Amino acid sequence: MAGSKIKKDVFGTLPDGRNVERIVLHGEGGFEARVITYGAVLQALIVPDSKGAYDDVVLGHDAFSGYLAERKFFGATVGRYANRIAKGQFSLDGETVQLPVNNGPNALHGGLDGFDRKLWEIASIDEGAEPAVTLTYVSPHGEENYPGRLDVRLTYRVTGPAELSLSMEARTDRPTIVNLTNHSFFNLEGATSGSPILDHRLMVAAEHFLAIDPTAIPLPEPPRAVAGTPFDFRNAQAVGARIRENDQQLRNGKGYDHTYCLARDGRLALAARLEAPRSGRVMELLTDQPGLQVYSGNYLDGTISGKGGKLYRQSDAMCLEPHIWPNSPNRPDFPSPRLAPGEVYRHHTVYRFAVKSP
Repeated sequence: MAGSKIKKDVFGTLPDGRNVERIVLHGEGGFEARVITYGAVLQALIVPDSKGAYDDVVLGHDAFSGYLAERKFFGATVGRYANRIAKGQFSLDGETVQLPVNNGPNALHGGLDGFDRKLWEIASIDEGAEPAVTLTYVSPHGEENYPGRLDVRLTYRVTGPAELSLSMEARTDRPTIVNLTNHSFFNLEGATSGSPILDHRLMVAAEHFLAIDPTAIPLPEPPRAVAGTPFDFRNAQAVGARIRENDQQLRNGKGYDHTYCLARDGRLALAARLEAPRSGRVMELLTDQPGLQVYSGNYLDGTISGKGGKLYRQSDAMCLEPHIWPNSPNRPDFPSPRLAPGEVYRHHTVYRFAVKSP
């Protein structure tokens, strides 16, 4: 349709013959969000720079074969439980649940075959002033050993000239746990720029973070103050300014791979601001989640060929993942991921883009 704010096509085909569809949401100018139904992935995000040039700012693949071949979570919707659960085990209402472990001794990002590897359904497309697509996935009881059927509903919506909103809801038929996030890898100089994000300036609106053990499970201690540590981003700092300091937490994470503790009142608020020095692109991330995982691309090792045939290497991208704190099913002092029948899990995150003069 001429002048349509939404386009849809086939992005690829699964081995069983099912089509993977791509939905393109258009904002003002050349702003675009491209979503595929496999993994509810944000496949591309086209954003202007300070000179008015548009470029894709999320890592990933140009063709579907790349997403199918390697599980690297580029742009994916992660669930049923984002981040890690120690030893893949937790107790729920007196019952012990054992999940598959897929990250050393721990369960990570939903297990062996999480939501990022599922084909989601298109529930609706909104061609209105704020173009949107809503995707759904039904996780059956016992999938990856998680209890309860989980009905998940996710909406990507263009809510401003250069603003993408992500809203997620989930309901269950029996007590379970749920913790969802989007796992986009951002490089505001451009996904094919070949430029590391170490000179990106980062602000995180948090006074505390979760210190981790060498397997990235939070230590059995209260949240640690960022003051006086390389983890203090309350005022904007270059990501790489302190990343190689002699700090045990940086050693444990191989860089930044830590949860920052945000306000817990459930309201949408600014959590982080990321700024690229050459393109002038600025991204503000707002969320209603209690935690923000800050990950400096430490495990990108040059083995994956991404968009434009570029090899993705360490610190080629920054992940900012809003979610409930890691290992929270085993930590009653942490925000709870428990969901009961009749309750609704909700997650709202906004990615707001602007530019400043380089």
